[in-house]
Amino acid sequence: MKSNQSAKTRISLTADSTAKRLKLSAFLAASFAYVLLAALLNPSMAQEEGKVFELRTYTATPGNLDNLHARFRDHTTRIFRKHGMEVVAYWAPTDGEDAENKLVYVLEHKSRAAAEASWQAFIADPEWAEVAAASNANGPILAGIEKVFMRATDYSPLQ
Repeated sequence: MKSNQSAKTRISLTADSTAKRLKLSAFLAASFAYVLLAALLNPSMAQEEGKVFELRTYTATPGNLDNLHARFRDHTTRIFRKHGMEVVAYWAPTDGEDAENKLVYVLEHKSRAAAEASWQAFIADPEWAEVAAASNANGPILAGIEKVFMRATDYSPLQ
């Protein structure tokens, strides 16, 4: 009797597991179909899968722009590369208060999803944590970050 009851329990558990797997498979297939349909019906969503550029403007805390430049020059650019982020260029504004506290740069990513993955890996990088801690040892050097994701127009030299 005991053996028969164990066999029934195993069969019941197997049936439950199979049903759960089938439900999960159906859910994943429906989700994939929805995303595919949305991408086909919404061209801007499909375009996000291509190359994107990320414009970032950093505002340094008072007196720390040189420290921010040093961090990028000595560490950040190399760590970006390690995580698949390609720097297009860095700029330093030349007019007004921006010349005293801003750093502007553009990154190139294979896609928006690649950008998000690269940033997650960058933030989690132990080397970056050390660099950030060392550069902020005397107080934060960064007051704010503005970012904008962009894609090149059809007439842009940057395709």
